[in-house]
Formats: sequence, structure tokens, C-alpha cells
Amino acid sequence: MTNRTAVSQAKRVVVKVGSSSLTLPDGHLDHERIARLAEALSALHGRGVRVVLVTSGAIAAALAPLGLRRRPRDLETQQAAAAVGMGLLIRHYSDAFAEHGVKVAQLLLTVEDVLRPKTYRNALNTISRLFRLDVVPIINENDTVATHEIRFGDNDRLAALVAHLVRADALVLLSDVDGLYTAHPDTPGAEKLAVVEDVAELKVDTSRLGSRVGTGGMQTKLQAADIATQAGVSVVLGHANDLERALAGEDVGTYFPARKKRRPRRLLWLAFAAEPRGWLHVDAGARRALLDTKASLLPAGVREVKGTFAEGEPVEIIGPDNEPLGRGFAGYSSAELASEAGHSSNEAGHTNQRPAVHRDVMILTD
Repeated sequence: MTNRTAVSQAKRVVVKVGSSSLTLPDGHLDHERIARLAEALSALHGRGVRVVLVTSGAIAAALAPLGLRRRPRDLETQQAAAAVGMGLLIRHYSDAFAEHGVKVAQLLLTVEDVLRPKTYRNALNTISRLFRLDVVPIINENDTVATHEIRFGDNDRLAALVAHLVRADALVLLSDVDGLYTAHPDTPGAEKLAVVEDVAELKVDTSRLGSRVGTGGMQTKLQAADIATQAGVSVVLGHANDLERALAGEDVGTYFPARKKRRPRRLLWLAFAAEPRGWLHVDAGARRALLDTKASLLPAGVREVKGTFAEGEPVEIIGPDNEPLGRGFAGYSSAELASEAGHSSNEAGHTNQRPAVHRDVMILTD
């Protein structure tokens, strides 16, 4: 038995449900599953727990009304289907929760919305106000305008970042499999993992996707678990049929206990959502200093500057063998750093140097 009081005693819970868990084998929306989901979350809400539901399924909800036999592959049809399906999906949720006297609200967000300094506060204020109004927020990726996100199951990552945004105690990732296995569940000898202490140390096969309806495979769920646990949120990954047991802290699915130290939002954005504006290639000495002594990256250790970026924008740090070492916020613009690269602060004309990337605004790959 694992101690899952972080889940059973949680005051704020984010639940994410994927398309494969909301649809029948023929692709139609599973109204019974939505009803059971609404019943379980309404009961949680009734006990005073703050609940956020992050849902996929907008495209799946439109398959039958649009006469589509399977999830469309081209982006334009996916976006059109999402535009049709979003209204249908939230209507079904609204009706299902209303059966238990619970009001819901729809929020269409992107990963950038919950992490960019200019927009995350607005998202947090909206959700906080909905909590005070006794409303359950239902969040979906804005698939009608999404690009790569619509294809790669980004609702898993979005759910983890929402859990960090609202300071949740627990995140429950619902899927069509009952946990994380050492290989695909159909593989002979595959074993289910009850507890994963550190995602980075896992050696499992996540190459096979789960279903023809959903877009997110096990890999995106592991990334979500990694984000959430680094944000101080405990995670349960399990089958949608086991939601009530998961919320009760029972030994179902795979449990990822929260890390003790909660990583700042800005560094989470840097690690999991930021698009680097530049690349800093460093020498072997700088690599040792970064990995062994946890030093800042100094201009003297930078061999080459690629890309165009302003001071404070995200950059990727590349080692001498072209291996990624980490990311950070640049201490210089690209033009300024190019003139300082390879020079030490002892050289004439370079005595006023600052770190190329300060340790406090850097995150290493490992």
C-alpha cells in the first residue's frame, strides 16, 4: 500500500480526461462516461474541494454530427471539427453537472496562456473567481486556433500547468489504460508500476500510442507527471473507470508523489513551454562548471552564439558535443553576447561583464 493522503486529503484537485476515455469504440461521445465523471466530481465539489476539469474530446464530439468516421488528419478539418464539437461537449457537461446542482464554466486556454507573465495572472484570476462563485471550471485547449498542440495531446501538459497555476494538491490523469507499464500493456511480460518516484529515472517503452481517437500517448502523460511533481503536485495516472478510487487515495493506477521543492512558475515555463530564441554553444570547461559546481554561465565559456534574441529571452545551452545541457534566460542580447563570447572579465574592454546566463534563471536538462 502506498500513502496517497496527498490525493485523498487534497483541497484542490485537477482532473484531466482524454478523448479515448470520453468516446465509444465507434468514435461517438460516451454520454454515460460523462455522467459518471460529472457525478464523481460533483461529489468532490460538494465536500468543499476546489475542482478543475481539463478535458479533451471537442473533436471527438463532432465526429458523429459531421458524419466523420474517424478523427480527421488534416489540420483545417481538425480545427473545424473542434469548432463544432466544443459547444456540443460543454453542453453535455453542463447538463450532466446540473443533474447534481453544480454549475460549470468553459475556459479555452493554451499552454502559453497559463505561463506567459502577461496572461497567466488573468487566467488565475478567472479561475479563482469561479471558485468563489461555486462554479467548476472546465478547461480545454483552444483547438480551433491551435497548431502543433492539436496533434500532440497537449491537454496533458496543459493540465499539469493548470495544476501548478491553481496550486493544486493533486492531479488525476485519466486514460484508457489502468496505469504505467514497463512496456505496452499488450507486450508479454509488461508490468504495471504502482509508484514512480522520479520520472527522469524511468526506463519504459512509451513509443506506442493508446487509441485512434486521442492524440496523447503515454509519453505526454509522463511529461505531465514530471511537470506536476516538480510543481509540488502529486499525480495519479489511471483508467477513467477508477476515478472515484483514485480520488479516495486507493492503490489504483500509477502514483507519482510530489517533489518537496516546488519549482517557480517561470522556470517551469522555461523547461516545458518556452521556445528558445537562441543557442549558446559552450566549451568543455563551461560544461563542467555548469554540471559539477552549479555555476552561472560566463561569457568566457561561450564558443558560439546562434539566433537573434534580446536580453531576458530564453536560450538553449549546447555542450561541446552538441548535446543539450539546459536552458536559461539570456543576460545579454545576441549581438552583445557575441562580442563578449570567449572573453574573460580580466581582459581590457570586458571588465563589466555579467553572466551570460545566471544560475538562478537556468534549468539543466537532467
